[in-house]
Amino acid sequence: MKLLIVTQKLDVNDDNLGFFNDWLNKLATEADLSVISNHVGCHNLPPNVAVYSLGKEKGIGRILKFLTYQYLLWKMLPQVDGVFFHMCPEYVLGAWFLPLIFRKRSLLWYAHKSTSFKLRLASWLVEKIFTPSRESCRLFPSAKIEITGHGIDANKFIPKSSQVFDTRKIYHIVSVGRISPVKNVHILIEVAEVLRKSFFCFDLKIVGAPITEVDKKYWNELHNLRLKKKLEDKVFFEGSIANKDTVPFYQGGDIFINLSDTGSIDKAILEAMSCGLDILTSNEAFYNILPPENIINKYPRAIAEKIIGLFRAKSNEKNFNFREYVVNNHSLDNLVDKIIKFYCK
Repeated sequence: MKLLIVTQKLDVNDDNLGFFNDWLNKLATEADLSVISNHVGCHNLPPNVAVYSLGKEKGIGRILKFLTYQYLLWKMLPQVDGVFFHMCPEYVLGAWFLPLIFRKRSLLWYAHKSTSFKLRLASWLVEKIFTPSRESCRLFPSAKIEITGHGIDANKFIPKSSQVFDTRKIYHIVSVGRISPVKNVHILIEVAEVLRKSFFCFDLKIVGAPITEVDKKYWNELHNLRLKKKLEDKVFFEGSIANKDTVPFYQGGDIFINLSDTGSIDKAILEAMSCGLDILTSNEAFYNILPPENIINKYPRAIAEKIIGLFRAKSNEKNFNFREYVVNNHSLDNLVDKIIKFYCK
């Protein structure tokens, strides 16, 4: 089987999209791949994967990138069995009717709560839309949408080898995600203040970086808040970490906290679950997944009490196996199997 993959960025060192290198490696065990990427950076892929860049990393303008995209589509579509558009409806619109003209099966992967006009238009042009959860593509009802899980590499995101818990040690609280107001990182700092006043022994490490100007303003506000509350010895901003390097960070934590308002199943939460961490989240997408004790509101004192409660119950047997849930419902192996089966129909 030969597949054409269209994606926005291929760079194993990227903190957000670095995981796609793993997806391609897994897909390459089942098919020969031709990859068109808007931006190409460092990658490690087998010989049966050919990579073509539209040139964003070289500063090439939109018109030339569009023309290059058209050239590559006309060249490659006759040679493949299907096309897989990763995440961006814009690439579906850019391909327009070409997959239909060449009679190639087309599939869009989409994971965002936004239901833009571009997404709605793209849904008419593809045969199927794969999404990790109902909340991750809100075009329901639609026969084109199939819930597949998020594609977490459970062979990579594994628990640390020793799970022995020492009640005398520092309790490591971790969070991973873009630094943005929608992530409510400021509430985590307020939680840290409550925990310190409760004489709780902990540290809080936050991985992520701002992207937009609004994010950067928020980033400065967070640093000022930490200084104001004198939490420099408790709260640590780790900056951006490539997805491939996050496993040791997860493994070094005891509990993962996510206060996102995105409403979609957050990939970072699933990665932390796969690494065996306790989870606390206010994300509505997890309301029907996690036990009530792992769901929180956005009140700092209530969150702090939940953290202390989980700390005290650490030695007790868990009623919910976080890693098992990810392996059964969101593993990369399962997702790739569904993708390949789609093109084999």
